[in-house]
Amino acid sequence: MRQRPSGTMLLSMVGPGECVRLLEVRGNTQRSRRLAELGLTPGVEVRMVQNASDPLLLAVRDTRLALGRNLAHTVLVEPL
Repeated sequence: MRQRPSGTMLLSMVGPGECVRLLEVRGNTQRSRRLAELGLTPGVEVRMVQNASDPLLLAVRDTRLALGRNLAHTVLVEPL
């Protein structure tokens, strides 16, 4: 696994109520495209609603999304 830049974390590590900015989706193009269709694009602000189970519950723009923990492990974010 590649090193994460300092000050960044994986989306799966974000605590409930925390807000982050999406930086990068790691992995294949198909995964990136699918997340973009859901509104998860670089620069978007995301609030973690629930991170106690699988799937995670996210607030993105005016929508709530359920995202599997394995997929959240591929999303690099920075705290706001």
